Amino acid sequence: MPLRDTLARVDADLAAGRVPVARQRLRGLVSSFPHDLMLRQRLAEVYRLYGEPAEAGRWMYLEQDRDAAETSAFEARYRTAPRRMRALAWQGPESLAQTAFAGEQLAAVRAACSEAMGRPVDWDTVPSDWKEDSSGTSLTDFLAGAGCLVAVLAFLAIWVNGLVALFD
Repeated sequence: MPLRDTLARVDADLAAGRVPVARQRLRGLVSSFPHDLMLRQRLAEVYRLYGEPAEAGRWMYLEQDRDAAETSAFEARYRTAPRRMRALAWQGPESLAQTAFAGEQLAAVRAACSEAMGRPVDWDTVPSDWKEDSSGTSLTDFLAGAGCLVAVLAFLAIWVNGLVALFD
């Protein structure tokens, strides 16, 4: 379906109060046309209707007239450069950006991601940041496993106690 027709459907969905459908259509359009800043703005507007400043900030991140609170919420939710890089859903080089500001933002995020990963990265092969995420997860994983083990042992103890009481 052509871009214009899909945008007309988005407008119709919004007018009819079908905000989730409009959001889904816009997400698909941004995925198909990642360099179109107008689509990103429209998607940010829909997230504002939901009251989600982090997602509005995500889609307005490449705009110079973005809201500082939304940008801060986005940066807080996607706190590492690799996460931000993935969240922006850009494809191709920064030179495809429609504005100089957007190109500068993309270059800054990519440079921060390259520094965090210790190697050059590009937008077409956005890395996972598992090394950054693993800092506190070993303790967390251990505690989660220990909690599950305690729950299973408690269940078995109750079950055995009930079985013994049944034959007494």
